[in-house]
Amino acid sequence: MQMVKVHGSNNDFFILDEKNLEKNITEDELSTLARAVCDRQHGLHGGADGILFVTSGHTGVAGKMRVINADGSEASMCGNGIRTVARYLNEKSGLDEFKVETMYADLEVKKSENFAPDVPAFDAEISPVSFDAADLKMHIGNKAKLIDDLIPELSKTLKFSAVAVPNPHLITFVSHDVLIGSELGKIASYLNNGENPIFPDGVNVSFVEIQEPKQIFVRTYERGVGYTNACGTAMSASSLMYVLLHPEQCGTEQLISVFNPGGMVKTCVHQRENGSYWMSLIGNATFVAEVKLAQAAALKGDFKHVVWNETGEQKAYEKFAAEVQGGSHK
Repeated sequence: MQMVKVHGSNNDFFILDEKNLEKNITEDELSTLARAVCDRQHGLHGGADGILFVTSGHTGVAGKMRVINADGSEASMCGNGIRTVARYLNEKSGLDEFKVETMYADLEVKKSENFAPDVPAFDAEISPVSFDAADLKMHIGNKAKLIDDLIPELSKTLKFSAVAVPNPHLITFVSHDVLIGSELGKIASYLNNGENPIFPDGVNVSFVEIQEPKQIFVRTYERGVGYTNACGTAMSASSLMYVLLHPEQCGTEQLISVFNPGGMVKTCVHQRENGSYWMSLIGNATFVAEVKLAQAAALKGDFKHVVWNETGEQKAYEKFAAEVQGGSHK
């Protein structure tokens, strides 16, 4: 079978197109494959954050994207991933603007201007957005939503906001010292242990530092993954909360520079006439390598006979990331 190693802001994946399988794959096998391939210790070339499984989708879309996390669970959406799938489908179809089917919505994607030489970029719609506790599967007393409020069980000082985009995110704005400290890991690991009463199904947790007007830094502990170089939906959700909580710094329809441990993206928060929100997520879609391997061997975690062909794009991305991170006051 064939796959493509890709990343958005160094949030890395293997794109697996159903057309490039040796034979049909069952749901259990797809989960097993993700755990084997993505394992950071024993997986394929250092593993990955997940597999992006591409299928034909329904009428009116260029394709469907499923997100299988490194632990074998399935996520409803992936903002960094959909940009790479958009590029993959763009190169297959020749279309520069189209829709991609995801678990809860058909999302608009389009080709954008390169971020730098040999750093292709795509623009993806992030929606639907909900603040409802039921959509978040959040249980904090009788609260129907959580906006800039304390959760005493988690912290006596940090104020949190919760939003589904559509996967659930818990966001707090912090100082630089707290951003780089250990508290994110403590809070997020507790909220993703499968036993906590607040988010029993887990939640993506992000600490956000405001660096200057229209510029933020987002560090994320991702449900089903752990610490990640970047989470596209987290950066989109954080941008939304930034606009809502700090309107004196940034409003809707204004570009925001969002830095992360893996690089930088641009976001823009939009509001529809009915009052609902959606975000544009604009960032790199880098193809690292083309991969060929035996499907049966991969399911067993046997990668001895893998054919791995580098594209050369990673070097260009690393140059870009080093330049932008040098200006992000990290």
